[in-house]
Amino acid sequence: MDVLIHLFVALHIVGIAALLGGFLTQLKAMGRGDARFVPAMLHGALTMLVTGAVLVGLNQADDHPVNNIKIGLKLALLVVVLGLVYVKRDDEKVDRNLFGLVGLFTTANIFIAVLWT
Repeated sequence: MDVLIHLFVALHIVGIAALLGGFLTQLKAMGRGDARFVPAMLHGALTMLVTGAVLVGLNQADDHPVNNIKIGLKLALLVVVLGLVYVKRDDEKVDRNLFGLVGLFTTANIFIAVLWT
């Protein structure tokens, strides 16, 4: 079971890399006011959602402790990010504050995952 958990952790990291990488590639455009949500951001957020749900299930099935408050907060942030990226995915320009919020929530999600033990 540990190998399966590690596999899904790696896929979860790939998802966060796609989401954050898509954000970082648009930083210069954000400064000009031309930022847009690229497809990698949507796919990364969806990957994070699916792999995160699988990870919670696998950890509970393997009798590892799961901090439900931490997972709930991470899920809430991800749902907001996913909703914003999904709704605005076809817009040529996204408001810089909205775009920055996605970057902030993504970064907060990473720090919650790493620092909250």
